[in-house]
Order: sequence, then C-alpha cells, then structure tokens
Amino acid sequence: MANFFDPSSLLKYGNYIDGEWSQPGEKELIDIFNPTSEKLIAQVPEATIDDVNRAVYAAKRSYECGEWSMITPKERQAALMRMAEIMEQRKSELVEINIAECASPRWFAEQGQVNGAIAHLKSTIEAMDRFEWEKPSPIHFGNGIGQGQVVRESYGVAALISAYNFPLWLNITKLAPALAAGCSVVLKPASTTPLEGLILAEISEQAGIPQGVLNVITGGRTPTKALTTHPDVDIVSFTGSDTVGADIYQQAAASIKKVVLELGGKSPNIVLEDAEIDAVAEQVVTHTTIHAGQGCSLLTRTLVHRSRYDELVTKVAAGLEKIKIGDPSDPETQMGPLISREQLAKVEALIQVGLNEGAKLITGGKRPQGLNKGHFIEPTLFTTSDNRSRICQEEFFGPVNVIIPFDTEEEAIEMANDSIYGLSAAVNSADPIRAYNVARQLRTGAVVINGGGGHFPDISMPFGGYKASGIGREYGAAGIEEYLQTKSIGWAVGR
Repeated sequence: MANFFDPSSLLKYGNYIDGEWSQPGEKELIDIFNPTSEKLIAQVPEATIDDVNRAVYAAKRSYECGEWSMITPKERQAALMRMAEIMEQRKSELVEINIAECASPRWFAEQGQVNGAIAHLKSTIEAMDRFEWEKPSPIHFGNGIGQGQVVRESYGVAALISAYNFPLWLNITKLAPALAAGCSVVLKPASTTPLEGLILAEISEQAGIPQGVLNVITGGRTPTKALTTHPDVDIVSFTGSDTVGADIYQQAAASIKKVVLELGGKSPNIVLEDAEIDAVAEQVVTHTTIHAGQGCSLLTRTLVHRSRYDELVTKVAAGLEKIKIGDPSDPETQMGPLISREQLAKVEALIQVGLNEGAKLITGGKRPQGLNKGHFIEPTLFTTSDNRSRICQEEFFGPVNVIIPFDTEEEAIEMANDSIYGLSAAVNSADPIRAYNVARQLRTGAVVINGGGGHFPDISMPFGGYKASGIGREYGAAGIEEYLQTKSIGWAVGR
C-alpha cells in the first residue's frame, strides 16, 4: 500500500492479519464519513468471527514462537523507536487522515493528535530503560540458603479496543506498552475512525515488527465481543463509555481475563476564591472547546467560589463567543464538528434536558449560523446551583460546560466527589499548598493544580480513573506494568 491515504478517491481497506492485508471482498462494509462535509471517504470491513479467530490465532502463534515475546527489551525498544521515526517521517499524512476522519482542527491534529501520539510512543520507549524487568531475591529453603529471581513476563495475547476521539493517540497508548511488554496484539480501532489504526499496521511492517505480532481488524460490536470472550485472549484493554466498559468487563469475566478500562468522566474544576480568574477562564474555554469537547478527561464541571462566580461566568461566556468554528482543514479554525450525526443528536438532547431542568443557558446551545453541513454545535455554557442535575452528572462529550457556585472549600470537595466518575480534576488557587491539600481529598485519578489548558499532569505519569471511570492505569512505566505478569523462581544453593 504505497499511498495509504488518498483523499481524492473513495478508499477501501481490508483487515491486517498475520502480516497480510485482506481484501474487503463481499463482506459487510462500514462507511466512514467526513464529519465536516458528511461525504463518504472510506469503507472498511465489519470483521467476522472468522476474522477475529484468524487474528487471535496469528497473535498466539507469534507469541508462542517467541520472535517478539522472548527477545530482549532492548531489541523491542529498538523496533519501537523505528516505528516512532517512521511516524515522524509520515507526520503530514497522519495529520491529513486525522482531519478527514476525526475532524480535528489542523492545529490540534498536528500538536495534540499526531505529535502527542509520537511523544507518547517515545515516552514509553524511555520508560523501558527505567523498568526493572528482573531482579534477584535471596530466599531461605528451610534451614538452608537459596537464590531467587523475580522476573516480569508479558501476559500473552492482548486485545486492544480504542475510542474514536483520539484515534492515533489512543491506539498508541495501548499498542506501545503492550508491545514494550512483549505481548502480541489484536487492535480494533473505533468503527468511526479506523484509518489511523490501519496505518499503524503499515508502519509496524516498515519498522520490522514480526508477522502476527500486530493484527488490526475493523468493525463494531461483533468483533469486540468476539475478542473479549475469546479463550486465547489473555488481556483486554478498552477505552470508551462506562456502559460499554461494563459489558466488556462482564464478557471477559467468564474466562478470567485481565481487563484494563479507561472510561468516561465528568471532571470537576475547583476555583477557589484566591484563583487568578483570567487564567481560569482561559482554562474553562479550552476544556469546553478543544476537539469540540470530545475528551473523557476534560474539565466540564466548573465549581467556583460564589465571590468569583459572576466574574468567571462573564469571562468564560466572552471567550466561548470568540471561538472560530468551521472547517478543520482551515488553519484559522479553533473548533470543528462532532464526530457523527448521532453524537450531535445526543448533545442537543442533553442541552434540552438542561433547559427543562431549569439551568440557565448563558451562551450557545444551537447550530452555528451558516454551517448547515457537518455535525456542528456552538460552544455552550450553562449555570446552575444543582450539582445533582443531569447536566452536572452526565457526560456530554461535546462542547458544553456547566458553572456551579459554592460557598466553602468543604462544600467544593463534596460537590467534586459527588459523581459516579473520577477520571481527572483541577484545583485553582494562589496558594499551592492549599490547592494540594484539596487535591489529596478528591476521588479522581489525576489532578492538575493551576494548570492552564492542561488536562493531565504529564504523559510519563500514570493515567486512569477511580469509580466508573475505569480500572488500571496507562502511560509511562505504569502502562507497561499492566501488560506484565510476575514470576518468582527459586533454587537451593548447591543443588
């Protein structure tokens, strides 16, 4: 496939199994639409049970023969570095794919989606240097002395199921640690954004990853369930909604698979009375509009001290109204459309729920004027005093923020924790020690203090959620850890 992405024609791709590209043939095809133009840009197959079986068999064969699992971490590290270098060389192509299938504005496709994915791959490679793959452990055999060794071994066959909003990034955050650990994998990208998963198969080929180590299949629920229930899959990693995550958890339970889940969020942003409001307003605008609000860890529930409430509402509304909405390929565009007609309908319905509940609509809430094509919605701001309302408890996955006042620090912490989710949070205060003490009381996997536009501390630090936001951690050494088993070996001295 010399030119993987050609936007001038309708593209058709097959699955990538055991080092070979299949032909779509007579299989049921999934249509991939550009969210901006709503034009059909590609078709990929709905993988069958047979496709899943062949992909898992290829992964199992490659794992058991040891051509990847039994080589040294340094050798795997070198192959992953070749992948990173090829991604760098093909960066412009990756950006164009992301704009076409995911509708990221050009600046975000470059800086966040593609550069972020490459940075994450390099971060995983660096973490391999610091990882303790094996260590000696002196032991006692009865009255005698023995020697022990604790070794880390990969789980085996990993099924990696990613979400649509950060296609390249999410595929890499699963693929990089799984391959670093020595697993063989079957990657199933989201059915609406599969192209950035398929191109990783081509890049792995260029990098010399052995056949069968990375397999990529496309489709929706059928291949997902076939993977999560397959007896030869040892570990499942899924990013997506908490509803689907719960189904996957149950499906994997029958064969006692390990499961890593990175799910939804309704992340709180606590703004104490001494916070720098201009910086906070910028933060709120960013978290509302970046990638049209399609991010699980975005800070979409803003809790502000009542003494700063009016000031913050005014500044955030003014910032949202200045956001340039339009064609993501235009370098001037700040916010593009939502991924699909279905997602737009969901966001519009939840906006109506907010109105019905009596929340005050400050700005936005409707389709932008002049953008009749594409799944666009205006950046939207609500205010309410009811933290238990649906718009404060349910995830929009769209460009909507809710500002809620509080009177005391204790009330803010209670409100922040009053959620089924616990993925990320932020605390803003002129007193970093006070902010840190508040952060320690939040039931969430990550907290940013006075962090501006950032929505997690750093890609080298563990990332994951409490409660319904998931199980396990990704990023850095913690991400590699999830794909490893621990084995203890001991022997008596002199025997």
